[in-house]
Amino acid sequence: MSDSVRVAWIVGPAHVFDVYRWEKPKGWGAVSDEELIVEFALTRLDNPRLDLEEVAALVVRRVGPERMVEFAGQTLVHRDELRGAVFPAAVEHVLRVVLTLRGPRD
Repeated sequence: MSDSVRVAWIVGPAHVFDVYRWEKPKGWGAVSDEELIVEFALTRLDNPRLDLEEVAALVVRRVGPERMVEFAGQTLVHRDELRGAVFPAAVEHVLRVVLTLRGPRD
């Protein structure tokens, strides 16, 4: 990942924000899939009655805005899109990682 990330997102149905440049802090690395799984598992233990999407939303809220932008950016790259809503795209990334690493059910 480069030292800066270009991000664009839509907030609400009619408000579109322009592309801006966000610089990541020094010493700040990407969250590995294993770290994301651990965070998801701990959140799920705290909230056993929530479904997977609700747990993923809690994970995104817990990791903070910088990681949320990182997750959303990875989703947009995966979709090959330039714009998208930040929070839902970040939740989608968490779900994609969890379901990919979980593998097919027997």
